[in-house]
Amino acid sequence: MMESAADGMLVIGKITGCYGLKGWVKVHSYTEPPENFLDFGGWRLKRRDRYETVDFDSGSFRGKGLVAHIAGVDDRTLAEAYRGCEVCIPESALPPLPEGDYYWKDLQGLQVWNQQGDDKVLLGVVDYLIETGANDVLVVVACEGSIDERERLIPYLPGQSVGRVDLASGVIEVDWFIDE
Repeated sequence: MMESAADGMLVIGKITGCYGLKGWVKVHSYTEPPENFLDFGGWRLKRRDRYETVDFDSGSFRGKGLVAHIAGVDDRTLAEAYRGCEVCIPESALPPLPEGDYYWKDLQGLQVWNQQGDDKVLLGVVDYLIETGANDVLVVVACEGSIDERERLIPYLPGQSVGRVDLASGVIEVDWFIDE
């Protein structure tokens, strides 16, 4: 799951440790699929509130995880200094998606409306999404004007539980039951 940052940067991974003695690092990729991490470029490592531009000049999957080499980092001691850094890219680096596909960051904050008889009711706003393997899930939290204070987990299944996504209006229409 890529996380959006307020400064126009997207977190696409995190350096979790070192790999070997020659400056390679272990990276937990948030991209889907994880291999896409290496396709970007323009990477920036975030430490506290500042960014450092880096280049991953090589990378591969070892076992279950991604390992990568930061250009100019050729020993384990130097690589260790990057442990815990978030790996970011500018939002503008994301490729455009086909019609009807959305990045998670685009869905966060949208109002979720449900058809209730002849009326539409506001369930809340999308706080974040969860990847379950079978399908993604919208985590909808209460907001001003919502019908109650409940948090709801709604499967993101276009054509089934999700009827329409309108980014311009900031709305997702769903077909979901409401517990009384």
